[in-house]
Amino acid sequence: MREKLTVIKVGGKIVEEEATLHKLLDDFAAIEGYKVLVHGGGRSATKLAAQLGIESQMVNGRRITDAETLKVVTMVYGGLVNKNIVAGLQARGVNALGLTGADMDVIRSVKRPVKDVDYGFVGDVKQVNAEFLGDLIHKGVVPVMAPLTHDGAGNLLNTNADTIAGETAKALAALFDVTLVFCFEKKGVLRDENDDDSVIPQITPAEFKQYVADGVIQGGMIPKLENSFEALNAGVTEVVITLASAINENSGTRIKK
Repeated sequence: MREKLTVIKVGGKIVEEEATLHKLLDDFAAIEGYKVLVHGGGRSATKLAAQLGIESQMVNGRRITDAETLKVVTMVYGGLVNKNIVAGLQARGVNALGLTGADMDVIRSVKRPVKDVDYGFVGDVKQVNAEFLGDLIHKGVVPVMAPLTHDGAGNLLNTNADTIAGETAKALAALFDVTLVFCFEKKGVLRDENDDDSVIPQITPAEFKQYVADGVIQGGMIPKLENSFEALNAGVTEVVITLASAINENSGTRIKK
């Protein structure tokens, strides 16, 4: 029997507002066993960029990261947001350590190649140092991972937090029995997007295809679920999509092979 590990991914909105951050930290601290937290922070980055006179550009929900924007996201993700979470967890008795991908070469990426859009300093994950993370986790350290990686040549890269969570969970699945939890603003994957209580409790690959064909699952939820099945195929035991306020409850949508 391998030891259980929970990887939780939370969006920026949850960790950027005081009330939701405190609730998240209480709930995360209550999770038993080994755990990792991956966070975003996009709204804070947009706000600071505006204060500095830097215009934020988004394409398909992804931030165009030029040299000036990279400075902002590094300050916000790797600094303000990450260290607020770490301090809050320490206050709750959780021995947290804030990390970017550059720290101890935890996550190395390649700069996204230019196709239709030049995203600038945005990284696509190439490798995760599971052995180092595993050593930290076994020593009782709780990694808190910011959405920044590096290319090994001295450049930091803005990297999608969902991707970091998924790739980290896949890499650690070689060492642990991993559950990956994507925190979402809804209670789970909904059968009817206008009914917050129409949660689909479980989705298999065949059901997923049918839901997409029927138009039940669409838009941004499709890549989220595709990433979830990819994680399962790479050894992750279970993927859950649920509310951040429900991470200790047996609720949400469970993605199964």
